[in-house]
Amino acid sequence: MRILVVEDEPLLAGAVAEWLRGDAHAVDVAHDGAAALERIGVHEYDVVVLDRDLPVVHGDDVCRALVADGSPTRVLMLTAAAEIDDRVAGLALGADDYLPKPFAFQELSARVTALGRRARPAAPPVLQRAGIRLDPHRREVYRDGRYVPLSRKEFAVLTELLRADGAAVSAEQLLEKAWDEHTDPFTHAVRMTILKLRRKLGDPPVVRTEPGVGYRIP
Repeated sequence: MRILVVEDEPLLAGAVAEWLRGDAHAVDVAHDGAAALERIGVHEYDVVVLDRDLPVVHGDDVCRALVADGSPTRVLMLTAAAEIDDRVAGLALGADDYLPKPFAFQELSARVTALGRRARPAAPPVLQRAGIRLDPHRREVYRDGRYVPLSRKEFAVLTELLRADGAAVSAEQLLEKAWDEHTDPFTHAVRMTILKLRRKLGDPPVVRTEPGVGYRIP
């Protein structure tokens, strides 16, 4: 998934981002509400992990803007306030879930994954096609019963190709979902990742290139 972490404490923001990247997500970071709104206007995020007490533009206003725009992006609101009234207020603004600080990263991952399922069309718990079996929760991939070790990016790209259910996925779509905003769109990152993925999946080749369209697994 593509996730935006909005947190004004740099150490916490960095730790949350790295943890989520460990789950093979593409993660961007913003440290204030204005920067968050700017990124939301450019990228299509599946989930925004949103601190409520933000500088420049308050987290409540960021949440309101997402709701007013009719965005399918799901919001997990974070706050140091653990009172029930604060949780109710956050949910009333349109947040989809609420997590008080301090929190366990494992719980954060579980809540983000659950929200991601609601942000996108439903997919089976295990993705299978052309002899490939991908388990998103165990982060395991098999081809014809053979375990295939993949890097985070390779796993993310394969997930998007399998979710497409035989349709072609453009390089731009793969960049949007599997890479963060620091990736140069004019690099060969997607092509090189596809080459490595093909090599690891083995013969016969299963990822096809559709010239001028993208990549697909038929």
